[in-house]
Amino acid sequence: MDALSDLLSVVGLSGGVFIDAEFTEPWSVAGRVSAEACRPFMPPPQEVIGFHYVTEGRFRVRIEGEPDCEIGAGEAVMLPRNDMHAFGYGRDLPPILISDLIQPPNALGMSRMVHGGGGARTRLICGFLGGNEQLRPLLVGLPRVMPLRLADLPGGDWLEGGLAYAAQTLAEGRPGAATVLTKISELLFTELVRHYLGELPPEQTGWLAGLRDPVAGRALSLLHTRVAEAWTTEALAGELAMSRSAFADRFTAVVGQPPMRYLTAWRMQLARQKLRETHANVAQIAFDVGYESEAAFARAFRRECGVPPAQWRRDAR
Repeated sequence: MDALSDLLSVVGLSGGVFIDAEFTEPWSVAGRVSAEACRPFMPPPQEVIGFHYVTEGRFRVRIEGEPDCEIGAGEAVMLPRNDMHAFGYGRDLPPILISDLIQPPNALGMSRMVHGGGGARTRLICGFLGGNEQLRPLLVGLPRVMPLRLADLPGGDWLEGGLAYAAQTLAEGRPGAATVLTKISELLFTELVRHYLGELPPEQTGWLAGLRDPVAGRALSLLHTRVAEAWTTEALAGELAMSRSAFADRFTAVVGQPPMRYLTAWRMQLARQKLRETHANVAQIAFDVGYESEAAFARAFRRECGVPPAQWRRDAR
């Protein structure tokens, strides 16, 4: 698999569709995805991506410090950092909080929302994608607002048709529609990130740029999927048939940090997830993330996180 696919395979990416909304002009609302909205679909995730998909009409979305953007029928907008945002259309009205308008969810966790002044209609599906802490390096490198014209994506016609069909069946109350929408949303996010990577300028550096670089991307893939191995810079360079110095220079220049520093940070992210979400003892977690002894792991963990693993687990829970 490529580096992006490897990453997404370990971040627990999942989600749900929780609002079927109908607005009439003029209208203006504001909100963000809450932990309670995620509960019917998954335990509250560490990282949340909000999104809206328009099936009819249009709206403008506004986030402080970002330019407004307009989203029309057959288009979507994703909010990788789950910012509080206002959206609406018509006169410049003060936004009403979504929490004041949303109807109680049904047995599937789906809520309805109807609001507006009686003019032209806009219908949209609101949902989220969530994942664990390992998703964070990807999200912090993405724009806060990502409008998406499905026609710009490979297979965009298929995605648009699938979303439209699932939204229609959802509105009709047919079973399984929410599950279909969730799976299509996961695919949509993956394709959106791929599209964004393809549009980055050649001189771009950083973690996202590393995913598309043939050398750094292959190294990231190895570190993500074989994290427990006793990696050294020399060993990684050997896997890529490069000299140690050439590989280290390339990786550091593209990703922004040396390969072993990146590996330590990645191992600590995995360790924190295991400490939070499993009952494995510290020695087992140390072995799982590539440390030969519990003592060596504890020292590394304390350097990175400021406290010993056992204390971090108690505080997290």
